[in-house]
Amino acid sequence: MSFRARHLLGIDHLAPDEIVSLLDLAEDYVALNRRTVKHSDVLAGMTQINMFFENSTRTQSSFELAGLRLGADVMNMSMQTSSVKKGETLIDTALTLNAMQPDLLVVRHPHSGAVNLLAEKVNCAVLNAGDGRHEHPTQALLDALTIRRAKGRLQRLTIAICGDIAHSRVARSNLILLGKMENRIRLIGPATLMPAGVADMGVELYEDMHEGLKGADVVMMLRLQKERMDGGFIPSEREYYHRWGLDADKLALASDDAIVMHPGPMNRGVEIDGTIADDINRSVIQDQVEMGVAVRMAALDLLARNLRAERGRAATGVMV
Repeated sequence: MSFRARHLLGIDHLAPDEIVSLLDLAEDYVALNRRTVKHSDVLAGMTQINMFFENSTRTQSSFELAGLRLGADVMNMSMQTSSVKKGETLIDTALTLNAMQPDLLVVRHPHSGAVNLLAEKVNCAVLNAGDGRHEHPTQALLDALTIRRAKGRLQRLTIAICGDIAHSRVARSNLILLGKMENRIRLIGPATLMPAGVADMGVELYEDMHEGLKGADVVMMLRLQKERMDGGFIPSEREYYHRWGLDADKLALASDDAIVMHPGPMNRGVEIDGTIADDINRSVIQDQVEMGVAVRMAALDLLARNLRAERGRAATGVMV
C-alpha cells in the first residue's frame, strides 16, 4: 500500500496514489463498521490524543470513534479549560505532550499553521482536524470517498462547490484533492466570498448559481462561516438563499444523477432547502458522516504503520 506521509497536515503534500491507497483502505473500514462487531486491534497499545482548540462535535466524535474501533487508548484533552487559556504557548504544549509519549495526535486549531508548528515539535504522528482557513484534509478525503462510491469514479467529473469559499478550509482541501484527480471544478458564490487568487488554481468561477450548476455531476454546498466573518459579506440570509441557496429549481439544472453534499452542520433555508438535504435519492450528506469514520480509521492506521516503521529503523540504527 502506497502511503508515505509521516503526518497528515493537508492534502497538498499527498500524491494521487497515496490518496487512492487511503481511500481503498477506508473501503475496508466501511465494511468493518457495518458489522455487528466493529472492532480491530491494529492500534492496540498505541495512545491517541485529541486536542480540539475549537469546538467540533462531529469531527471530534468521529476521530474518537475511529481510534476506539481500532483499539487505541483515546484521550480527549479539553483545550477550552486547559493551560493554553492561562497563557501556555504551543511550544510548551508540545513539550508537555512529548512527556506523555503519545503515538497519534489529532489537532483542531483556529489559527492556520498552528498544527504544522506542533508537528515540528512533537515525537508522534499528527493529523490536522482543521486549522483556521488553511485545510481540513480528512473532510476532503471523506468527501472523495463519498463521491467515488456514489459516482463509481473520482476522475473526470464536473464538481460545483457553492457558497462561502473564502472562509472555508473544506473548500481549499477539496480544491486541492479534486484537482489532483483531474476533475473540472466550478466555484459558485458571491464575489465577496471568493478568496483572492483562486482563479489561479485552474477552476471556473461563477457568481450566477444557475449558470454554474448546469450539467454538474456533484453539487457541494458549504456552510456560511459566520464566526470567521468580520463584515458585511452578504446582504441578508434571505437574499443569500434566494441567489445562492440550493433549491429544487437550481438543482434541476445539474445532471439528472447529480449528488448533493454538505460538510455540516447545515443552515437549512440559508444554504440548502431542507427537502433536498433529506432527499435519499440525491443527498449523500448522511453518507459523508459514515465515510468520515472510515476515512479517519484509515488515516490513523496508515500513519501508525509509518510511525512503527520509523521507530523500528531508529531502534536498529538504520539511517532514513
